Amino acid sequence: MMAACAPLRVVTHSVSPNEASVPAGHYQLDPHHWNVSFDVDHFKYSRFVMRFDKTTADLNWPAGGIEQSVVNVTIDATSLDTNVPILDKMVKGPDMLDVDHNPTIRFESTQFRPIGEDRGELTGNLTIRGATHPVTLAVTFNGHARNPLTKEETLGFAADGHFSRAQFGLSTWYPAVGDDVHVAIQAEFVAGAAS
Repeated sequence: MMAACAPLRVVTHSVSPNEASVPAGHYQLDPHHWNVSFDVDHFKYSRFVMRFDKTTADLNWPAGGIEQSVVNVTIDATSLDTNVPILDKMVKGPDMLDVDHNPTIRFESTQFRPIGEDRGELTGNLTIRGATHPVTLAVTFNGHARNPLTKEETLGFAADGHFSRAQFGLSTWYPAVGDDVHVAIQAEFVAGAAS
């Protein structure tokens, strides 16, 4: 009987779009349900996509809700994957990310400004290759519920934004490769122990 109930819970599962339903606490990025990618213009033919395979993030969600929440993200720059091994080496090399000396990319939020019922702008400090500049992301709160399989409190978000790579000292290959970097994020956070 229990085995039959599990699929039913998954099929009938729903999430609350109301951020007020989220319990205050410390949340961590679900290691299996996230995506962080950068894409840039490639010779005006297409947007070339690079993803990162290793990322961690902590979200502190106080009783005040999303407007007082703080997120800190660490991306393992050495995990960059362009799907072209030789290009991986070039982008990770000294002319671009220089991962031997700058193995991580960091984002630390400073402010969230709501602009709709489930949307807002998240501003924070992005650090790439030792340079730190403010970046603003458009964030959508997808919803909250207990995961029907793990029983963990789970929050879902989508976000995207843009930054100038030249601002971070990454101007190699311009103009063949565009300056504007588009960031695309999908993330699920699960309740975790306080750090």
